[in-house]
Amino acid sequence: MSRPALEVADIFRDHGAAWRRANAGHVSLDQIKVMSAIERCRTAALGGHVARCEDCSHTVIAYNSCRNRHCPKCQGAAATEWLAAREADLLPVAYFHVVFTLPAAIADIAYQNKAVIYDILFTASAETMIAIAADPKHLGARIGITSVLHTWGSAMTHHPHLHMIVPGGGISLDGKRWVSCRPNFFLPVPVLSRLFRGLFLAKLRAAHQAGRLKFFGVHAHLDNIRAFKAYLAPLRKIEWVVYAKKAVRRAAGRARLPVALHPPRRHLQSPPDLGRPDRRHLQVQGLPHRGTRPVYAETRPDCMSDCHKSKL
Repeated sequence: MSRPALEVADIFRDHGAAWRRANAGHVSLDQIKVMSAIERCRTAALGGHVARCEDCSHTVIAYNSCRNRHCPKCQGAAATEWLAAREADLLPVAYFHVVFTLPAAIADIAYQNKAVIYDILFTASAETMIAIAADPKHLGARIGITSVLHTWGSAMTHHPHLHMIVPGGGISLDGKRWVSCRPNFFLPVPVLSRLFRGLFLAKLRAAHQAGRLKFFGVHAHLDNIRAFKAYLAPLRKIEWVVYAKKAVRRAAGRARLPVALHPPRRHLQSPPDLGRPDRRHLQVQGLPHRGTRPVYAETRPDCMSDCHKSKL
């Protein structure tokens, strides 16, 4: 697979230092560590290993990965495994893709209160779906939900929203039968939007009253309860964006999740340290010298050049 023209690591290397200086005091140590790991990933800074064919001397240098669970390059395999596991959980019914999006004013303060506001987003959206689905006027059933948080949009701007995959039906309230939704229609979006708005704002005000929210910079005045209520007032008069459509497509008899549903990387563990073949130190020009992490030559059963009779 060819390397993309631009990667997250490239952006971090070019602009990360300036961004950290501009946001000094608002970036946690853990966030700085993640940025540093991504910047160094697959570079000489982390060392590497060399595969060489003894017959044709073809040499391939591979730099070590950071293996940070937030690194987009290191979690590709884990992401694939996560999606495969979720697809294995799918029932033989239609599924719907539902998205709950926070208004820009909430996204601004979410940037300074991630844990609290993202928790409210998960809770309020789930309660909204469960309540409306249980209403006999709509579905009258208990449903299951898979929710995934996205904090950035396709334009790489801060844009918190929640993706849900929901089966097109649920267990009847008496627990005796399956209740299917109407074809190509799950629940009314305007009803979901208004209940979600009310639940979210109520939980947000409760969090503020409990002293769980912190504000900095231009939002520092929101520590005052009156200022906070005034800040939220316009949000009660607008429609909050909720999106829903039939989601799962079937191919060759198997259900497939939509591309929009990506795994929540914060729940993924770093890949296990797979056993490596025997190593021996090898001096290679351009790789780190003493005092840095060592570079190894790796024994490989095959050669990646035209020579396939390697003795290595």
